[in-house]
Amino acid sequence: MLREAFDRAFGGRHELRCLRLFLNQDTAPTAAGHEVVLSSVNDTLDAEVLSSLSKGGTRMIAQRATGHNNIDLAAAEELGLTVARVSSYSPYSVAEFAWALALAVDRRIVRAAHRTREFDFRLDGLLGRDLHGRTAGVVGTGKIGASFARIAHGFGMRLLGWDAVENPDCLALGMEYVERERLFAGADLISLHVPLLPDTHHLVDARTLSLMKDDAILVNSSRGGLIDTDALLETLRGGRLSGVGLDVYEEEAGVFFLDKSLEVMTDERLARLMTFSNVLITSHQAYFTRDAVGQIAETTVANIADHLAGRSGANTLTRPSAG
Repeated sequence: MLREAFDRAFGGRHELRCLRLFLNQDTAPTAAGHEVVLSSVNDTLDAEVLSSLSKGGTRMIAQRATGHNNIDLAAAEELGLTVARVSSYSPYSVAEFAWALALAVDRRIVRAAHRTREFDFRLDGLLGRDLHGRTAGVVGTGKIGASFARIAHGFGMRLLGWDAVENPDCLALGMEYVERERLFAGADLISLHVPLLPDTHHLVDARTLSLMKDDAILVNSSRGGLIDTDALLETLRGGRLSGVGLDVYEEEAGVFFLDKSLEVMTDERLARLMTFSNVLITSHQAYFTRDAVGQIAETTVANIADHLAGRSGANTLTRPSAG
């Protein structure tokens, strides 16, 4: 989709080179001579990498995502690099996938599917519960969080929300905005939809996990660093939480999007998470729909066109100084 959008926009006037590698200090030299580098959330764009890119002739970083915590924006600005992101795309892609995770862990779908493929049709260990009438806690009520809340409302759930700014659309659904502690203590299902910032790093830690109901469900389809993995493992070892659905993991870089099936898994925390039958982990695919990927491609190409024309817009995070 990216190449198609690129060709439509530039009609062969510019070359697009696609490489199957993650950007870091070792791979940065491959970008030499390219004015624009397209990056993803699992690439490393720290000061050192950005400096290498700048020396190689790069003048723009086009991030193919909304999040940009992997980019040292201060260093980019100092180097005179333009950085742009995809500020929004289909919120339904992520919200619907978060619900897929929630329902899968609640109703033990993966375990049931594995059993029936082996012609084991017993219901032992597959007991779930109705979500109708229970409480959904939505942490972050922007476009994706609001979409998640609308689905929860359709299930007939009570809504608790936590965010710096109250969303009128969520208030219209009957959402009650509360302090974070009250949300974690009162919700039967908690879904995370906030960006990863210094203030939200390990938002879900030992203290907040201790507040959750023993049979609560936790879903994270936002950023892995929102959850303290060690604290989550300790909670699960204690037999708490009915289910956990994770589409992201705080140390996913260098693991997610790659085939590790023939290697020894050296990340002991990730391997340990996989051993819990009530934990479902997917590989950062919540955004991965034709609709969302198409929008990401179109916006990324539009950001590149703006840069080449000397324009900036709502997606621009840094721009070269006038001097």
